[in-house]
Amino acid sequence: MEFIEYLDKTEVEIIKMVEQAGYRTAENTSLCLISENYVGFLNKIKKEIIICTNNAKKREGYTILRKKNKDIFERTALHIKKALRHEAIHVAQECNNGNLLKSERKLSMKQSKINALNGSIKISGEEEKERQAYILEDKPKIVIKELKKYCL
Repeated sequence: MEFIEYLDKTEVEIIKMVEQAGYRTAENTSLCLISENYVGFLNKIKKEIIICTNNAKKREGYTILRKKNKDIFERTALHIKKALRHEAIHVAQECNNGNLLKSERKLSMKQSKINALNGSIKISGEEEKERQAYILEDKPKIVIKELKKYCL
């Protein structure tokens, strides 16, 4: 899977934990065709995280000709890493009987994520779960901690 090229060791660890929890990863499935705005999905029925690598690359103008542009690569990688961590939070929520995670502290969401949140709510219909995933996607250590706590 191409998206693995964009990950750091932290995200590789998250994938291993997700797999231990009984989920698998897939890439560029038909769900990714819903909109180029989406870089990841959790298919609860199939128990799989889907990473839309092609969408992440399109969002950043990533082409073969621009492959050597480090800035474009880094921005594409950031989209993919955040998508993986976001969906991993949904896995942890599923491991918690489909409930919100009990975070020790109140975390706030950056204003820049509100549009993305609203788009995700349209698909999932679960505002609080999406809000929690958007807040925690920027915190890989917490993602790992929550996966350990609820799934392993």
